[in-house]
Amino acid sequence: MSDEYNLNNTQYPSLYEASQTLFRIISERLNVNTAYVTRRGKNEMTVLSSFNDREDIIPEGYSVEYGGTYCRMIISDENSAMTTPDLTKNLLTSQLEVTDQLGVKGFLGVTLRDREGGVFGTLCVMDQDERSFSEEDIQYLHSLSGVLSHMIELDQVSYNMAYLNVPIIPITPGVSVLSVQGIVDSRRSDIILSHVLQYCTDHQVHTFIIDLSGLVILNDQLPQALSDLAQALRVMGIRPIITGITPEIAKHDLKHAQLTTLHIETARSLEQAMALIGFSLTETTN
Repeated sequence: MSDEYNLNNTQYPSLYEASQTLFRIISERLNVNTAYVTRRGKNEMTVLSSFNDREDIIPEGYSVEYGGTYCRMIISDENSAMTTPDLTKNLLTSQLEVTDQLGVKGFLGVTLRDREGGVFGTLCVMDQDERSFSEEDIQYLHSLSGVLSHMIELDQVSYNMAYLNVPIIPITPGVSVLSVQGIVDSRRSDIILSHVLQYCTDHQVHTFIIDLSGLVILNDQLPQALSDLAQALRVMGIRPIITGITPEIAKHDLKHAQLTTLHIETARSLEQAMALIGFSLTETTN
């Protein structure tokens, strides 16, 4: 890989961000519009992550029945790869419904393998124009498929940990606290939103405190989940209060006013938040 690309993992606190950087590198190196990875399900192939440079060809979540995919040809090939300069002229691919739907020509794909060597998906590139890929290009994509395979496995572990890591703490009947820790990406946002709303319903919560003291701001943006969660809580008749606003978050909000426009009550600490709703924390002595 060219030295002009510095893929120091410490620069990427988000696996999603790292994969997007790899896709951009692949797109530039192979001169293609689209790069994406798929995972094989029971009967279909689904796009886990994608990058489209000039034209949006393959969206994330795009799913095709396994028998009608290029991925089937990649997986069944003895070299774990499949390439053609023009999908519309290739005898095997021209008859597939997906070829007509996508309207692309140049294609190259290789397998993704887990640590035990099992094939679980593919890494593919495609372009609207004809593209001829060399053996060097195929080996290049194979080398990056190993990196992406590892990232996907780590991402799955991260997803499972995020699902478990929605630390809601009951304070008193009807009052609970969520401590937001680390990075909140789009997938974790969905998990937090659904988990909190279900929790509030199950426990008859009337006041919900969101503590941001452990939040890590990624890409200079507060998670959209904060706005979505606050609005959903209000719709449910639940009072949201935000605490733990760090200097970093406060400086960010001076520029972007993401918290200000939410018009949510804020408190410096949990103790102050409890005082807002008529409770006080007292120390007992033995």
